[in-house]
Amino acid sequence: MRPSTLPVPALPILLVDDEEHVLDITRLTLRSKGITNVITISDSRMVMPSLEVQKQPYALVMLDLMMPHMSGTELLPKIASAFPQMPVIIMTALYDVEAAVTCMKNGAFDYLIKPVEESRLISAVTKALRIEALADEIESLKKKLLSDTLEHPAAFSEIITCSPQIRRLFSYIEVIARSSEPILITGETGVGKDLFAQAIHQASDLKGEFVSVNIAGLDDVMFSDTLFGHSKGAFTGASLHREGLIAKAAGGTLFLDEIGDLDEASQIKLLRLIHQGEYYPVGSDTLKKVATHIVVATNQDLEERVAAGRFRRDLYYRLCAHQIHIPPLRERTDDVPLLFNHFLLQASQAFNREKPAVAADILLRLSAAHFPGNVRELRSMVFDAVARCQNGHLTPEQFPTLKNDPHPAGTVTLSPSRDAGMLIAMFGRFPSIHEMEEFMIAEALKLSGNNQTGAAALLDISRPTLNKRLHRREFEE
Repeated sequence: MRPSTLPVPALPILLVDDEEHVLDITRLTLRSKGITNVITISDSRMVMPSLEVQKQPYALVMLDLMMPHMSGTELLPKIASAFPQMPVIIMTALYDVEAAVTCMKNGAFDYLIKPVEESRLISAVTKALRIEALADEIESLKKKLLSDTLEHPAAFSEIITCSPQIRRLFSYIEVIARSSEPILITGETGVGKDLFAQAIHQASDLKGEFVSVNIAGLDDVMFSDTLFGHSKGAFTGASLHREGLIAKAAGGTLFLDEIGDLDEASQIKLLRLIHQGEYYPVGSDTLKKVATHIVVATNQDLEERVAAGRFRRDLYYRLCAHQIHIPPLRERTDDVPLLFNHFLLQASQAFNREKPAVAADILLRLSAAHFPGNVRELRSMVFDAVARCQNGHLTPEQFPTLKNDPHPAGTVTLSPSRDAGMLIAMFGRFPSIHEMEEFMIAEALKLSGNNQTGAAALLDISRPTLNKRLHRREFEE
């Protein structure tokens, strides 16, 4: 949610009408809803030159039909032909069904009869801007998926991954981060939904703060006071006025975690906040406005809660305008070695120890584990194992929860004859150590998306060591 109920476009809106008072009224109506970037033209002959200055200089054109010099009827097909992606709304006093049908056939987005009611005007503009924004997002997403490049790689630096699934999510996040619509993050417990919410904020370029609120355990009174604050004397003990966290998140991002646990009465208040950008502090009858981007997260199935009558359907549809589903760790096992090495370094530093040596089959066991607690569970396991380690060598015995995994890692048992057969099938003969090294380096680079730090982690060597081997390979070639 941005500064108003209307999506705020990056480009200005163009109003074309030969009546100055109509231009003034329409401009003031848009301004009251937060859109201040409005350009007016009263001489229809200036419209096409203004449009042709740039490829598409306006987010939307609002066009009168009956004008001297050049009518809207003449202008509409020219605009639609030259700029097919730019919505055109007709505003006219001409109440003629045939004229309306002709305009829609010629590319008009909507047809409004003067005098236009404010609600009808705002509804038409909102729909046009949202459809245009969606088209822009789709086009941007196509480009990003094809190029696989990120504009804000630093925004995702806290998320350790080499998974193509997660990389695609990064591209999607860069497209939607600047959207005015709420974003819903779903995924199992421990997948890192809070890290993705922070990445959205970093990629959004919003100047305000990132404010996180955990909804779990908050009744309606606590939710209202935490989010909206209270006025002095609102309840016993309220001796001072208190701003809520929503005020702290103004101009930034408000992250509501565990949104599935939101109290029914609080759902109504959140819906008003999203829909109108308005709220009442507890104990106050003074309406306040705020501009903040809403990001929510849950590990629950909100559709099931809607069907059970425990979550408002209208709120659900507002929240899932953009949805990010984070896959569980068991569906992206390529990330396990990277995360394991990352947490191993963290744990070693936390306990002020040297990084321990790791038994060969630990990663095999971890990669085959179910991980109901996902990344958070893996982190806890590694920290506990390092705390247990006394001789500088990590062994499977220091991962007791792996023994109790209800999904045993049956593939961990090694069969020399089977594995030798696999190697011969891959290389056509039993490979040399040098060939195996070349193969492992190449595969590690593939899995890490050609990221040398990630590849080094997979190979359990330092990045300088990997660099030396890569340089040696180049020299040999």
